[in-house]
Amino acid sequence: MIALKTSLFTILVPGTATVLVPYLLLTAGFQLFPMEIGAWRILGLPPVLLGAVTYLWCAWDFTFTGRGTPAPIDPPKELVVKGLYRYVRNPMYVGITLILLGEAVLFESAVLFLYVGLLLVWFQLFIVYYEEPTLRRLFGASYESYCKSVSRWIPGLP
Repeated sequence: MIALKTSLFTILVPGTATVLVPYLLLTAGFQLFPMEIGAWRILGLPPVLLGAVTYLWCAWDFTFTGRGTPAPIDPPKELVVKGLYRYVRNPMYVGITLILLGEAVLFESAVLFLYVGLLLVWFQLFIVYYEEPTLRRLFGASYESYCKSVSRWIPGLP
């Protein structure tokens, strides 16, 4: 049941952010400035793939290690500090950002780069004002210790 809820959340939220919104922005014809990189646009594929693998790995860890989902209304029951969470506190957001940056390159779209920037601001505000206070309340000292040893955004060694 938890895996089904994780799958539904993944389709609805990250799916909307990484597929539906970029599709709508690209088909709306917004042009900030021309961005033509030609054959180099293929360099957008690796970040898309790496971002997708990152998100799916984290969703797996949330579901089977944390016994919850990525959804704020049904979070993990246990603090997840394994897998990619050993290196950075917010790998799901990093994964989504990689997908979108790759799409911006792949589709040669300045408007997608702007969207990524706005989404990063939203991620930061959501994390600082909702997620981190909630995790401190739920997991107390273990979360505080985790925050002291693992960076919010920049991956490092465990």
